[in-house]
Amino acid sequence: MYSGLLIVLLPLALGYCIPCRSQSIVHFINVAVARMVYLILFLMGISLAFVDNLSDHLGTIFSVSLVFLGCITLANLAGLWLLDARHGRLSGERGLPPLSKWTLLLDSVKLCVVILTGILAGQFLDEEWFAVDTLSEWALMLLLLLIGIQLRNSGMKLRQILLNPWGLAISLTVMTSSWVGGLAGAWLLNMPLSQGLAFASGNGWYSLSGILISDRLGPVLGSAAFLNDLARELVAILIIPTLMRRHPSCAIGYGGATAMDFTLPVLQRSGGVSVVPVAIVSGFILSLAGPVLILSFLSLTA
Repeated sequence: MYSGLLIVLLPLALGYCIPCRSQSIVHFINVAVARMVYLILFLMGISLAFVDNLSDHLGTIFSVSLVFLGCITLANLAGLWLLDARHGRLSGERGLPPLSKWTLLLDSVKLCVVILTGILAGQFLDEEWFAVDTLSEWALMLLLLLIGIQLRNSGMKLRQILLNPWGLAISLTVMTSSWVGGLAGAWLLNMPLSQGLAFASGNGWYSLSGILISDRLGPVLGSAAFLNDLARELVAILIIPTLMRRHPSCAIGYGGATAMDFTLPVLQRSGGVSVVPVAIVSGFILSLAGPVLILSFLSLTA
């Protein structure tokens, strides 16, 4: 039952055990991770192309992703709003003028174009000889190995994480409130609750959630998971500047795992340097928890 969990966690753990002091190598790994994300999404597009009557499943993909996005967003913002009620508003240093939202949104559009390109390429490939599932599995393991190395060399030590109670509180609030939203979404869609919990555990990590759920539940639901987490990232970009001063926990937490990478520049410019350690701790914890939680909940699915 847990063989899939071991296959994914083993490369992540191995990568985390590899120290790297060369900045040039770290830079190479960062670039390689970005390229691997595109490769995995391209392979996901090919998997979609191999689905019989794909056009008949588009409604399912969009409806499932929208229901989960709505439920998880409401649950996240409610839980983080309660956390802000205790923590208070952000004071002190103000951030820089916000980055152009169009520039940031363009990166997300590129990801969708990659999937569409994969769907187009899949029309010219033979499912019998092109082992897309095997290729996707190997690509995912390589990606997780590289991500493990990234996390090990991100500068985050266990002591720093434990001594940042705000970042810890945000990550735990995001996890638990996401589960509430995932259960609500599964109930509305008449899906097994374990699948709803798996959808809710992606925390914005679209490449990971998409490929893991696709491997277990098929490319249709995998694509829905991808769109759910990608849309979460887009919403985070739009709401961070508005929420940061009055509701900083909402601004930091809603981006989920992306708080330590993609949405971090937006957070820094909106809230100043003081929010960076909090965002990195929260994103770091959610990134580590993501693959464990997704595969644990998927293993409960019959």
